[in-house]
Amino acid sequence: MERLDGQIAITGLGAVGAAGVGIAAALEAVQQRRCCLQPVPEELANGRADYLWGRADAFKATDFIAPLKARKLDRASQFAVAVAGQALADAGIVKGAVPAARIGIALGCGFGGIANSVEFLSGYFREGLVGLNPMLFPNTVANAPASNASIEYGLKGPNITFIQRFCSAESAILAACRFIEEGRADLMLAGGVDELTPLMVRGFAATGQLKRFASGFGEGCGMLLLERASHAEARGAVVKARLESIRTIGLLLPGREQEGIDRLLPVTSGFSHIALSGAEPPGEPLSKGLGRENLIRPGDSIGRSLAMGGVVSSLLVSMLAPQKMGLHLAASPEGPFFALTFRGGHSA
Repeated sequence: MERLDGQIAITGLGAVGAAGVGIAAALEAVQQRRCCLQPVPEELANGRADYLWGRADAFKATDFIAPLKARKLDRASQFAVAVAGQALADAGIVKGAVPAARIGIALGCGFGGIANSVEFLSGYFREGLVGLNPMLFPNTVANAPASNASIEYGLKGPNITFIQRFCSAESAILAACRFIEEGRADLMLAGGVDELTPLMVRGFAATGQLKRFASGFGEGCGMLLLERASHAEARGAVVKARLESIRTIGLLLPGREQEGIDRLLPVTSGFSHIALSGAEPPGEPLSKGLGRENLIRPGDSIGRSLAMGGVVSSLLVSMLAPQKMGLHLAASPEGPFFALTFRGGHSA
């Protein structure tokens, strides 16, 4: 467990996804229980017309990035650059206001760069070495979104990317908190980013996953700006929430599931909102007894992805009234499992 005792403040939020651009669009969709998913084209889903996906169709990269620069970035990097800018602006951070070495980024990413990887390798398969496009290669790796966002905003603090299935973003948030605790940064952008491509859907369909863990997959990005509470206070920032604790376990052992759940959730009451992300039904045991009236499932509205935890945490923070507690639960099929607790914000 990482007990933070309110020393990590959340001062900025950003999101883009199937509901639209900005955290307000996602918040409205989730609160209205409106599904923003669309049918997967039949030709991608082996002739089935009842599968859904969550494409971020309202997102236009050139609304946030100069056209020439946008063309050089993969889609996940475009998301990350746009959302990082949202979160920084929301926190009142302008470029140069914070020493570059004191602000960093930690992102979870599942399939980022896959479209560029396909294009890069297709050139090789068609033409051999002469068909390799060196301009594509930097965006074929999963850490490209975090790297491109740090370049765009001049962030020279810690920079790290996690790929940990459905808990990728939660792992990134935990790492970001530790960087702040260890004194390696005063501010950290943290969350998750992912893209969704037709080739991925074909792969999900071929492996029978469109009706299981890949059901209702979405794309997009969500970030929190985490800030040392004393730093936020010194600059007079508005604190949207404080991150109270992060608990995680690697596995719910067969026959000892309840013991694992008790370790993860020593307290199961007193939360005004409980948000679920990750894979279902493995995450279902975590939500039992927590009160259905305050349970929210953002994935039903905007789709699920391996890195949606950043959006879910941002939505939860947006919903919390001052001093009210919120719980974010995340689960991967075989683990890990995460429980993040937030307390509603107030001025630092």
